[in-house]
Amino acid sequence: MSITYLEAIREAQAKALRDDPRVFIYGQDVGAFGGAFKATKGLAKEFPGRVLDAPIAEDAMAGLAIGAALEGMRPILEMQFADFSTVAFNQIVNQAATMFWRTNISCPITVRLPCGGTAGGGPFHSQTMEAIYAHYPGLVVLTPATVEDAYSMLLEAVAIDDPVIFCEHKFLYYHLKADSLPTEALPVGKARIARVGRDLTLVTYSAMVHESLAAADELLSEGWEVEVVDLRSVKPLDTDTVIASVARTGRLLCVGEAWPWGGVTAEVITRVVCEGYDLLDAPPQRLNAKDTPVPYHPNLWSAHRPTARSIAAAARKVLQR
Repeated sequence: MSITYLEAIREAQAKALRDDPRVFIYGQDVGAFGGAFKATKGLAKEFPGRVLDAPIAEDAMAGLAIGAALEGMRPILEMQFADFSTVAFNQIVNQAATMFWRTNISCPITVRLPCGGTAGGGPFHSQTMEAIYAHYPGLVVLTPATVEDAYSMLLEAVAIDDPVIFCEHKFLYYHLKADSLPTEALPVGKARIARVGRDLTLVTYSAMVHESLAAADELLSEGWEVEVVDLRSVKPLDTDTVIASVARTGRLLCVGEAWPWGGVTAEVITRVVCEGYDLLDAPPQRLNAKDTPVPYHPNLWSAHRPTARSIAAAARKVLQR
């Protein structure tokens, strides 16, 4: 029996509710309706009074979660779409992120952001927000790319005493399956070598891991062996694993679905250039979505974000230098 990425998120929340009476879920339509994507389906019935519907007011939702966390609870806050979390931006970055520094009191909230593009999603339901939140000290930002990480990292997020931004990719909800849930996992802050190679290091995260692996398959048929590094979390960022990979391959391509300006790909390249410049045999490159709002039309959307084909093309340019 297989389990999807979405079901892993649901199972992780069920386990968190079961194991810790301080945990509760708060969000729009998360109760009887089961959430916009059914990530909380059945949980309100199984855990009465602990899966609570919120008004359409993300700022107020985050404020309630922060207050509950300060009183000893461990809220899981579901935003219907990552894009809408900007309404709660002040609460998250000015309150939750700074709370421990200002008061010496932990603020253990987990903010689930259904992020990333899907065909027809358009500019208001397709954004990836990880770089924005990673900019702020005090926030942990996670980007699980596998069913196993969706489960284990969400459980770890709830256990962390700092506020966590959990970026779960909508495109992976039903497209990704695993045979079972994990019994052990890498810790938050540790990257994963998703594929071993010798010619090029391809650093990526979230849904782009799978596009990158497909690109690596294509390049293998041409004789190139590409190493794919799944960051798993972007704050903290596992620079050591990235640099160790570059030391083996001598070349670097960073891929992200987000826009290029001030993004995770820029941060990775900066760290490698600053700490491992002598390891590079060619200038490092990055590939991101186009620097425009996300288009509605499926064909335009496919051209807007990196795909296996465009990643392979970008990789060839680095490999041939």
